[in-house]
Amino acid sequence: METVLITGGTGMIGKALTQALIERGFNVIILTRHLNDKQKAGSDRLTYAIWDLEKQTIDKNAFAKADYIIHLAGASVAEKRWTKKRKKEIVSSRVDSGKLITDVLKKLPNRVKTVISATAIGWYGPDKNNGKKFTEDDPSSNDFLGQTCKLWEAAIEPASFLGKRLVKIRIGIVLSNEGGAYPEFKKPLKFAFATILGSGKQIVSWIHIDDLIRTILFAMENEKMEGVYNAVAPYPISNKELVLKIAKERGRSYIPVHVPTFALKIRLGEMSVEVLKSATVSSEKIQQAGFIFQYPDIGSAILQLSHQKNLPV
Repeated sequence: METVLITGGTGMIGKALTQALIERGFNVIILTRHLNDKQKAGSDRLTYAIWDLEKQTIDKNAFAKADYIIHLAGASVAEKRWTKKRKKEIVSSRVDSGKLITDVLKKLPNRVKTVISATAIGWYGPDKNNGKKFTEDDPSSNDFLGQTCKLWEAAIEPASFLGKRLVKIRIGIVLSNEGGAYPEFKKPLKFAFATILGSGKQIVSWIHIDDLIRTILFAMENEKMEGVYNAVAPYPISNKELVLKIAKERGRSYIPVHVPTFALKIRLGEMSVEVLKSATVSSEKIQQAGFIFQYPDIGSAILQLSHQKNLPV
């Protein structure tokens, strides 16, 4: 059986991906900074190995077993305020991990044939006034996330020079019951409030967690895929529409409430730019490669998240 080495395997996306890979018969090795007792025990299909970004070291035996590397590691963008220290952590966690992977690919004997690296649609910045969706050919934005994504992608790019098939997946807002934005949208509904951020007109380019996992698997198995692909559903939606559809699906009465822009700026600081930003991103390239979305529209996605939490991908 082939083996997949995953960075960031203990996060929301990593956990879902690990389960899907094991169900498909792959062996999975998750790189971690510290091994707990459960991880030390491992299982027939799932094991853990140590890596250290500061020391730029990795378990050589684990690396030697890998046929694929899926690189998901990176400090959460939304977890904390963007202080100078936090911004440095966000960038270094992505750049240092990419550098370690490419350095080890260069220095150690290995059988890795494909590297799939996460990146984000933060690459694009805010919508222009021309009404066009962002595509993979658009340049990176000059803002913090745009430049972070540029450094992130550049750090893993040397893998392609080493004869490895490299696929970089720019991920949109992931909708999942297990974390991320979706549970945050639902919280105020407990108090009968549907909280709309700012004007609510800003476009959200989203993707259901199951479709994201299927995108990664599709990239693994489709040897013709190479380069950058957006992982977003075909039908982006405004923040207001998204919040109201989530509220409606819960089947309770609610009061739409706009959270003023100034309040978001006070609460979130510089990060408020991201929740207020409109980013309309195209899914055309991945669809042209043959990928079919299971949840192309927000209605089908929310219905599944509300009623079928454990539907297999």
